[in-house]
Amino acid sequence: MSSQSANGPRVAVVVPTYDREALVRATLEALTRQGVPASEFEVVVSDDGSSDGTRGVVEGFADRLRVRYSFQEDLGFRAAAARNAGVGLTTAPVLVFVDAGVVPGPDFLAAHLAVHESDPGRPAAVIGYTFGYRPDEPAPATGAGPTSPEELVRHHRDAPDFRDARHLAFERFGFDLGRCTVPWQWFWSVNCSVRAEDFHAVGGFDEGFRSWGGEDLELAFRLFRHGVGFAVSRDAWAVEAPHPKDSSSNPESNAANVLLFLRLHPEPVVELLWAWFTRPRAGLVVDHEWNVEDEHLLFLDALDRSRSADVDGAADLLPAPAGRKVAVFGCGRDVRAWPASAVLFDFDPEVVAAAGCGVRHAIGIRTPLPDDSVDLVVITPRLGELWGRWGDAVLREAHRIGTEVTILG
Repeated sequence: MSSQSANGPRVAVVVPTYDREALVRATLEALTRQGVPASEFEVVVSDDGSSDGTRGVVEGFADRLRVRYSFQEDLGFRAAAARNAGVGLTTAPVLVFVDAGVVPGPDFLAAHLAVHESDPGRPAAVIGYTFGYRPDEPAPATGAGPTSPEELVRHHRDAPDFRDARHLAFERFGFDLGRCTVPWQWFWSVNCSVRAEDFHAVGGFDEGFRSWGGEDLELAFRLFRHGVGFAVSRDAWAVEAPHPKDSSSNPESNAANVLLFLRLHPEPVVELLWAWFTRPRAGLVVDHEWNVEDEHLLFLDALDRSRSADVDGAADLLPAPAGRKVAVFGCGRDVRAWPASAVLFDFDPEVVAAAGCGVRHAIGIRTPLPDDSVDLVVITPRLGELWGRWGDAVLREAHRIGTEVTILG
């Protein structure tokens, strides 16, 4: 990867915004204090239809930053489209995304670049550490006194409510996401970076996301499938400036968008993500620190133990299916045992691959089928190893989509 053309920037910063001129000003002001010379990076403020003075704020930095302004009509929440539009105005080989009001420290850009340029042959997505970021909670109280990001971090860096909301998860893996199986769950657009070639290779942000939350995780999922590794950089730190948040609607929006994510990528690990965001609705009881990594490890262990389970003769136990629509959870390898019209699901990727397009990849925690869309849902003994943890959730889903539920074995 070339770090810089003759006069071109090494890195681009894309800042989506909507009616947050004061927060945009704080972000741009911090970008003027970077250790990386202003001639070596470009900034695009991508406006999702603001009616305030955001354009004027951006134009006021033209003498200090290599900055551009992108505007799209206000047609509702379209942060994904705004970010893509901002990227379209950039030429740098590395893309950094920050939200308006995220105030970078002075070594922010240098730290993001350090990861990308240290090993040009290894694709990377970088998660920058963000102090004070609490997506669904009020801003932490920092009291009067220090106001620069450097002073805030110096005074409060070890305060539990000022640390990045993901700190305990990062700490668990020694800040090495190569040690976990679901690193993409922590790639949040509040402060992150990716190489432009990888961003474009997977198609950028999905513009079908039209409300708050989830579009960054879905992009990260595609990057992960594309072979991009994930890294946390504590040196690429920033502080989120306090501002009002819609704490009442954001969780609902996030849950709806994770369902969209699941429809785009219907497979067990995304079912587990959906279950986390909707755990009471999914029928999961959570009495400990929970994340998708823990659930995925439990699933992988159960998957390994269930590979010897089969469903020989299970279909013979079915009530006569004539004329009825049937869905089967845990269909197994012998798909011919089931009615030809049945909708078949299995959680084992080897079973799905062997069956081609005839079997859908799912545990049964959440399927793409509509409410009451089948007459009978059959749950086979193949789910036995998964039942202790996810049985209630599977039953709830079976009753959502089916009029009748039969558990075989």
